[in-house]
Amino acid sequence: MSESEEDLTIPRAAMNKMIKEILPNIRVANESRELILNCCSEFIHLISSEANEICSQQTKKTISPEHVLQALEKLGFGDFKEAAQEVVEDCKQVAAKRRRQSTRLEHLGIPEDELLRQQQELFAKAREEQAQQEQQQWQMMQYAALMAAQNVHPAPSNANEEEDEY
Repeated sequence: MSESEEDLTIPRAAMNKMIKEILPNIRVANESRELILNCCSEFIHLISSEANEICSQQTKKTISPEHVLQALEKLGFGDFKEAAQEVVEDCKQVAAKRRRQSTRLEHLGIPEDELLRQQQELFAKAREEQAQQEQQQWQMMQYAALMAAQNVHPAPSNANEEEDEY
């Protein structure tokens, strides 16, 4: 493979954080951390290779969670299957929640029907304001046309006075 070994491992910072969360009061030697990192990487490689083989046997192109669960069972890690299934269910729930895009509405604490009512009120107010603006523009145009008409046609009384003087 062209990728280096470091590209195929879990980031050290992530691994150190996991170790610290699991064993908060225990010091772990650097050599032990490196061994844990290598074991985790090998475990992931083993499971993913087996899941890929199961996927290929089923003529699928994408490894699904079910393939991974089957790989766990086939490789003798059936004890992990229940915990892994719980993670899959959690991921499905999070994905469904994102698809509904309901998280923003849930954080507002306002029922959806109330938000819809408020939206309709805002639309009505905007339509009313637009109609008022259009009415004002129409009146301004009428006034401008009236003023233009008065300037083009001089009053007849002024014209008669000028003619009498000559």
